[in-house]
Amino acid sequence: MPRLRKFFIFVPVLLFLLVLINCGSEHSADEYYVLVSVNIQVPYWKAAGAGFSQAASQLKVKADFLGPDEFDPKAEKEAFDKAVSKKATGILVSAADAKLLKESINSAIAAGIPVITVDSDAPDSKRLFSIGTNNYQAGLAGGQRLVAELKDKGNVVVFTMPGQANLADRLLGYRAALVSHPQIKITRVVDIAGDPRIVFDTTTEILGKEAKAKDKKDKVDGFVCLEALGGKEVATVLSQNKVTDKVIVAMDTDPDTLEFIRKGVIVATISQKPYTMTYVGLRMLDDYYHHKLSSLTADWSKDSFAPVPAFVDTGSSVVDKSNVESFLQEKQTATGGQK
Repeated sequence: MPRLRKFFIFVPVLLFLLVLINCGSEHSADEYYVLVSVNIQVPYWKAAGAGFSQAASQLKVKADFLGPDEFDPKAEKEAFDKAVSKKATGILVSAADAKLLKESINSAIAAGIPVITVDSDAPDSKRLFSIGTNNYQAGLAGGQRLVAELKDKGNVVVFTMPGQANLADRLLGYRAALVSHPQIKITRVVDIAGDPRIVFDTTTEILGKEAKAKDKKDKVDGFVCLEALGGKEVATVLSQNKVTDKVIVAMDTDPDTLEFIRKGVIVATISQKPYTMTYVGLRMLDDYYHHKLSSLTADWSKDSFAPVPAFVDTGSSVVDKSNVESFLQEKQTATGGQK
């Protein structure tokens, strides 16, 4: 009887172990996912890389993060094409130049490789859909904070890169926030071409002209940075020149940007969720691998019962002196202290 009892105990344990083994073997050894971007060493993309790596580790799949260390859309295209040539199972890509990447994305889809854009979209390509920030809303939130800080009056300079759809949407959001505040004017929009030195030099030039000008009516009262590189450059110039009467609204959560918020030089920054974008993105690609779509080329946007979304909004929030410390604690927990 004791042996029989042991047998009945052993059987369910064995079945449980078999279930675990089968669940663990769902992913095949040749599954290989790739994240492609530019500026992959900046803190924003390191956070994205951490989310991508975490999802890959949990799923026990191979993954690579490819792309240039600098803003080089051509090098990004080469990295994307390399992922296609290596027969990636799925690709996440942030389109630095949507027009340049369009044919490469379409070629990947034609080869049966699902592509999802993250952060910056390529809407004219055949990518499945996009994951990222509702950039219009992010710009609107930044614009509302700008209005409050300027107290309804002032001249503003915007630093951006016009070729990127996500930045264009942010600027639309800012402009919408200013519509009912006609005494706040965007007097200049500067294309930084991915080079933070342009932000530094332009801000220096503006301060130099103001110091010489007798008429102060063209004085710049606020700076808006629509990408991650600009805020700390403006803050550095203002700090070095001991200028304290100008408002800076930044983008993203570069460590230097957060430090300038602590010091009160930058009033606020708009935080995105790059970790979430890539974490969710890889898991969705993995799901499409194991549960194949009937077509990668269908126009799912017109299908009321589509198995894919049109857009996944990962959200954004305002970080300022009131919540910067709690943000840093949350970031350390999520990324293991990675800068």
